[in-house]
Parts: sequence; structure tokens; C-alpha cells
Amino acid sequence: MTETTRGRMRRTPVRVAALLLTPLAVVGGSALVAPAALAAPPTAAITIDVAAAATEGQTVELTASASGITDLYAYSLEFTYDPKLLKFVANSSTSPDGGFSVQSGGDGTVVVTDTRLGSSPGLAGDVELGALSFLAIDGGKASITLSSATLVGSELESTELTDAAAASVALTGLPGKRHAASKAAENRHRGWANQVPGEIAGEAFLAPHFTELDQTGDLQVTQADLAVLADAFGTTSSAASWPAVSHLDFDADGAIEVDDLADLSSRIIYDDGPFEIVEASVVDMQAAMNAGVVTSVEITQQYIDRIAAYDRVTVDPATGGRPLNSIITVGEETALAAAAVADAARAESGMTSMLLGVPIAVKDNYNTVDMPTTAGCGCWNDNQTTTDAAMVEGLRADGAVILAKASMDEFAINLSSSFSAFQTPGSALPVASPLSTSRPAGGSSGGTGASISANLAAIGFGTDTGGSIRVPSTYNALVGVRPTVGLASRDGIVPLALSQDTGGPMARSVLDAAVALDAVVGVDPADPITQNQAGLVPESYATFLDADALAGARIGFVPAMLGTNAATLALWQQTRALLEAQGATVVEVAPPTGWSAILNEGSGSGPEFNHDLQIYIDAYLDADVTARSLLQISQSTNIVPGRASNPYGQRAAVTAEAYEAWAGPTGTHTVQLAAGKTLVTQLMNDLDLDTIVYPSGTPYGTIGTNMRLSPNTGLPAVTVPMGWVAGAGNVNLEWLGRDFAEGPLLGLAYAFEQATDARVSPPLYGPLP
Repeated sequence: MTETTRGRMRRTPVRVAALLLTPLAVVGGSALVAPAALAAPPTAAITIDVAAAATEGQTVELTASASGITDLYAYSLEFTYDPKLLKFVANSSTSPDGGFSVQSGGDGTVVVTDTRLGSSPGLAGDVELGALSFLAIDGGKASITLSSATLVGSELESTELTDAAAASVALTGLPGKRHAASKAAENRHRGWANQVPGEIAGEAFLAPHFTELDQTGDLQVTQADLAVLADAFGTTSSAASWPAVSHLDFDADGAIEVDDLADLSSRIIYDDGPFEIVEASVVDMQAAMNAGVVTSVEITQQYIDRIAAYDRVTVDPATGGRPLNSIITVGEETALAAAAVADAARAESGMTSMLLGVPIAVKDNYNTVDMPTTAGCGCWNDNQTTTDAAMVEGLRADGAVILAKASMDEFAINLSSSFSAFQTPGSALPVASPLSTSRPAGGSSGGTGASISANLAAIGFGTDTGGSIRVPSTYNALVGVRPTVGLASRDGIVPLALSQDTGGPMARSVLDAAVALDAVVGVDPADPITQNQAGLVPESYATFLDADALAGARIGFVPAMLGTNAATLALWQQTRALLEAQGATVVEVAPPTGWSAILNEGSGSGPEFNHDLQIYIDAYLDADVTARSLLQISQSTNIVPGRASNPYGQRAAVTAEAYEAWAGPTGTHTVQLAAGKTLVTQLMNDLDLDTIVYPSGTPYGTIGTNMRLSPNTGLPAVTVPMGWVAGAGNVNLEWLGRDFAEGPLLGLAYAFEQATDARVSPPLYGPLP
């Protein structure tokens, strides 16, 4: 994000810290040495001016000034701060040149050095030494400390700090943000193995099936709940105590007996039967880990073994069969270590989250501290970031194991998936669908789609600008969620077009997608658009998962969006009948004036890519990477062949003026996206629709401009397998909803999934021998 997209705070220097500096001889030389001079060493008082307060998302500016200077030729200042509360943004006082530098490793230290002040005798009087900008990223009391200073006035003579000076800023946190530290603390108080009613102060993270019979108030069914029922066992409706225990008569037969006990027991997430990793859901994994049948370390190792056995190996004997190529990097060592930590947490506190110990693959445009982030490009093989993407932070905070970086179309440019990362310069690998390896996996999140479909990880994450989650989901028979733009932070994700970019889960079931979404939502000041979600995010998306959610729902469809593919049309007719049989009303929608403008609006990936990519490069790209602009990427020999001039070269030539005319506050694209959101929301309101549905595509193909409806309105969409066409492939049904209506959408999609069971598992990628 650029400074212009963040909330800027008007600086009022009400807090001042000062320290008198006295001469000090430097023995053995110094990196900051002035030419020989007769002037005495400088003496000065340094003051630090900052504002008294700021709110998350605002910029905090600091100015360091020296007064009483007698001879200043060069200087070096070191500031320390709390990186949990503040994020260093930039030096805002002067442009770097040959003698000026600002160095920050993101570890809470910033060093400002200036050696270009002139010849000795140097500056005198009052001198501004530096103005730094920090972003407030959390609430609390933040101290910025001038921990050391060196002022050089003559050869081998300088002035240094002997004590630190500091200034404080009171930071106000935004409501609704889920911080990793606080989430981890909360999670320690939640436990599956709780035996004492009322001890768990946890939040809901289970689907209603697993919580609706809870008797102890801990939002889970445990042995404590069985003990409650056991105390009433054998009571009948004729007993005087019946009114107090009748709620335990789950089968309504007038007696508390074994059938009721069996029903309650079935709601416990605990299964001591054999565990099979293929098609295992997060519930299956949690149940087996809770029972001690398997550990997170063992599940993680099984996925590592499956990647080694299946991903770069041709297992399809059919003509044209090829490897999946769905994974770029496996973080084997760090993943197993994280799994061990999850196992220890479970032993101490029980199941603290539905993602505890669950291995996740993220698209290789998400920053990860333990694996490079290549965005699929060989020119970025060395991009090892020092921080995680915000969404990855959320996953780790919930105890998930970040297993691997999934392959992707290089820089997410196309709906195919070809990548050059870690390949011989001038070459690239395509990603194949495990359902038919001669066919593409879709894109740009094709590696995520192929790997999750082939059971190479439990859940995956992709990004979607114009279809990049939903296309590979339909090609690989997965559930894909494109969230409302602003529900999950994009900070730390390599962008394509920030007007439409959003990250989301790809999973083998709606339940898995829902619990994965829980972990990554929240307000993040580093992505200001997330402030739009305040008050609109539920405690857990899993609580919407109701198999009867279709009853009474009003579902709209636009006939033109069904396309002309005979197989897809036949599936739609079957689907419409099923929806109506489940109690939904299916409404044919006549597109209103302005509808075509929504679907015909182009993707921002052309006009915005050069501008938005540079924001990421400046903020995160490893210093060892030499391709530091889209133009330099286009000139690299280590990219997917054929992309140098088009699209990279063409998009690198987009001017700042063209970008502003497109994506600026009054740009044509900005205006159209807002108009699209308003029109579709009003249409749904006028017709009292819960959702608009349409096929995400045909078998290994797309339908017209269907993929543009969600990104060109910013509204959320959930895509779910609709059916399999023999000899052709899978087709998904996409569900579009209002802003931040992911919960109701997931509920409808879950009911549809339960009624159809249309997910197809790739037969060639079954259990390992």
C-alpha cells in the first residue's frame, strides 16, 4: 500500500525527548570521519518530536533535530521501536543519494546515516537530522527510542550518546481486528478435553451439528456433556423431574435412554477408528488427533510423502498424461516443527482451533518467513521475506501448519498456470489437473487447486482477481471462496490489481473452507479497505452451516449466464429441480440496465499491475533479488517464455497518468466497480434474493464473462461442485451474495453440497502403497 492509501495523521509535536551530547574521542577510527579541520567537535541537544496519539492505520511521523551545533559534517542515528505496535514505513525528509541511507530490517531498529553535509567546518546552529514515518499497526503505548547517535565534526573526533532518549505515542486499536498474540492467548483457554462445565471461555469454531446439543456452555460436546445426560439416564416423562431434563430427550420418545446418549456421543469430535488421509476433512483430522490415533507430525509427514510420490511424477498412464507440478516449495523442516508444537498444544489444552495441526498449502504469492515467495517466477527465486503475509499470520495463530507453497501462473497473469520458479532459465512447467492430467488445472491458483484436489495438503489458499480461485476450483472439483474485497488483508501478497485482488480458501468441502476463512479475516491497518468490515464479521463462519439452509431461500439466475454447453445446461436443469425440492424458490432474473457494463468491465490486471507490483517490491522484495521493477522482470531471462514484451513489457509501459485515469479516486474503473456493486445489491434487494447463482464454467472451460460478476462488483462468491460430466470433467455452481455475506452464502452452499455430494476425488491419487 502506498502512503496515499493509508490514513495520514496530522503531526502535532506535543511529546519531546531531549538529550545533551558531549564530545567524545573515538579511538581506532570511525565509519563517519570528516576531513581534517581546526573546529572543535560538535556539541548538541537532540530532540525527538512525535504526536501524542494515533489510531491503527494512521501514519506516525517522527522528527529528530539537533540544536546548538558548532561543527557537523556527518551523523548516524539509531532508533528502536516495538515492531508489534509500529511498522517502519519510510524516511520522509530527504531522498536517498550517495551519502544518505536509511536501513531497517523490520526487527524494530532503524539506522539513519548522512555523510553528505559538506566540508569541515560543518553545519552550525539548529539542524533537522531526519524525519521518519511509522505505521500504527496495533493498540498500546509505543516508545520510539534514539538508542545511539554519532555526530562527526573533525577527523577522528565525534560525539556519541551516553544515554538513550525516548518519546511515547499512545496507539488506539481498531475494533474487530484479530491479533495473533491475543488469539493465541484465547486459544489456550479453549480445549476439547475439558471436563469441568464452564471452564472454557472460547468462541464458536464448530458447525452447529457439533455444538447444538452442548449442555455445559463450552460450545463443544465433550465427556462433561455425557456426564450431564448420564445423571438423567432412565428418566421418563412421568417423572416429577422431567421438566428439568426433557431437553435431553433428543429423539422425543418421552424417555432419556441409550438412543439419546448415542446421539449426543456422535457430536463429540473424537474418533479412535483407522485414519485415512485421502479426502480427510478437518473434522476427520481433529477427531483422529483428539483420539490419539494420529498426530499432526504424522499427518504432516504423510502429506510430505504424498508430494514426493505424486507431484513431479507422471502417474497417469493415458496418452498425454503428465505430472501435476502443483507445488513449488515444501517447507519440510519448519512444517514438522510447527506440527510438533501443535501436538504439544493439544496435549496441554486440547483442540483449541479447528485448524490446530492442520497442514496448509498457500499460493506462492503469499509471503512466508520460512519459504521463498517467488510469485511463480524464476527471477524471484531469492525472494525470502522477513515477515508473513497477514493471512498467513492468521493461519499460524490458529495453529495451522504451513506446509508448502503451491505453484501458480507466473505473477498470476493468466487463467492457465505456468511457472518458471526454480526452473532452468528460458523454461517453464505447466500445472495439470489430477482429474485428467492432460488438461490444465486452471489458474492462476492452479497449483493450489491441483494439490488440494490430489490430497497433497488439507486446505489451500489462492488469490482471485478475475477468476483465479473459482476457475481452478471448478477444474479440480473443489469449493472455492472469493471473499468480499476487504474481508481479508492483502498485505504481504504479491498483487496483480488491488482494485479486485482478494485471497481466499480452496478446499474439498464447504466446512473446511469455512473454518479456513475464520482464521484469515480481520481489520488490518496495512490494508485500509479492511476497515469496511467492522461489525460485519461473525464469530465463526462454521455456525452458518445448516443442511436445511435452502428451505425458504430465494435464488436468482440470469439465463444468459448459463451458457450454451449442453452438458452444463443439463446439470443446471437437474440442479434447479434439486434446489426447488429442498424448499428454495428459483427466480429467473431479467438483467437491469447497466448489467452489461458490469460484465464487460475489464480486469485491472493491465492498467494496475505495474503500479501495484512496485508497492510490493518496495515494501517486501528481498535485497538479493535484482529484478526490482516490472520492466526489469520483462528483461529477465528467467521468466515464462514468450511473456517479455507481452504482457510484461506492455504493462510496464503504463504511465502514472494512465493508472490514475483508470484506478484513481475518480478513475473510470473505480467508478464502474462502485456502480456495479450498487446495481447488483439493489437488484437483490428489489427481488428479495438471498443469492444469484450461475455455473463457474464448463468442463475445463469458462462461460463468457461469468467470472467478472464478483470481481467487478467486489461482492463475495462461493463456488461448489455441481456435477460430473462423463468423459469431460467437473462443473461448479457459483453463489454470489451481498457485501460481507459470506456466512449466509456458505450456509446455502453447504446445504447444496450435502444434497448433491458432487465432489469427485482423483482416482489416480489414492492412498500410498
